[in-house]
Amino acid sequence: MVEAFHIKEEDAVRVDGEELRRSTIAIFEKLGVPAEDSSRAADVLVTADLRGVDSHGVSNMLKTYIERFGDGTQNTHPDWKIVSERASIANIDADLGLGIIIAPKAMEIAIAKARDTGVGVVTVTNSGHLGMAAYHAMLALPHDMIGMCMTAAGASVLPTFGREPRLGTNPIAIAAPAGEEQPWVFDMATSIVPVNKLHNAHRMGSMLPPGHIADSEGTPIMEPILAPETFDLLPLGSTREQGSHKGYGLASAVEVLCSIMSGARWATQLPRWSFRHYLAAYDVSAFSDINEFKSNMDEWLRELKATPTAPGHDRVLVAGQPEHEMFIDRTANGIPLHHEVVDWFRSTCAEFGVACAI
Repeated sequence: MVEAFHIKEEDAVRVDGEELRRSTIAIFEKLGVPAEDSSRAADVLVTADLRGVDSHGVSNMLKTYIERFGDGTQNTHPDWKIVSERASIANIDADLGLGIIIAPKAMEIAIAKARDTGVGVVTVTNSGHLGMAAYHAMLALPHDMIGMCMTAAGASVLPTFGREPRLGTNPIAIAAPAGEEQPWVFDMATSIVPVNKLHNAHRMGSMLPPGHIADSEGTPIMEPILAPETFDLLPLGSTREQGSHKGYGLASAVEVLCSIMSGARWATQLPRWSFRHYLAAYDVSAFSDINEFKSNMDEWLRELKATPTAPGHDRVLVAGQPEHEMFIDRTANGIPLHHEVVDWFRSTCAEFGVACAI
């Protein structure tokens, strides 16, 4: 983990994941979210924290969700509906439903369609933030399916050579089952980092590595800089010479599949809190024998991890491995939350009259 985005142990308070989950569920219920949806929303957030994706866990996102329910930006009881459907696809209008609640429902539909047709794809418009994209992709794994999740976010990322944001961080997540090995779980922003990692860095007073943000003219800042409160992100690659056109292209592809294909407008045409999603499930058994697939996945993953290492490195990792190792550690030893976050969480529990054990 890049140190700029890592909570220093001396600034952290370790909290039990289950205690955090219980209090978070209670807060959502106090906001008027139905019990089942509150449980799902808390699970998305706490799972992110347990997997080390602090940028999308309780510490960053819960405050935002509380504010958006409070000002009516998000609907606690959305009348979401399927507006277009065929055997293997559906398009959902989320009626301002929060993405961490709507996206799992959309993935359930995609999984059901994949079971019938081999592939299920569901797009979602008029929604809110869906949290850690990998969470939704991973929902396909127990069904021996490959899951995919993409989301188009508000404009915060500069196009290559541009000086005004035109695209969101637009993450892409893919999860594939294995046999004896852990599933392969890939989750990346198409920007150099997610917005919330920079918010974390600013909170901690960290120095950013070169190539994360641009100056006011759109020129990439290629030296270390103290994480600012406001910023414009660069696409993956940072500069044209280092491949930023690829990150820019991937972000654009997410916008096409999540927004324009589903009949929605795009980042610059919508409020920052309006998100569009793409959920897909691929039934492996429709393409090949599932046991052979899992055996091949195991062999492939082991081959990758057995790659001879470059000088100064002790092992080669595969997608999802660091998060799985973090999940084991944080389940046993607690989730490290910044002390300012813990103070805020305790005061929020008091404000809502919710028991807080952290």
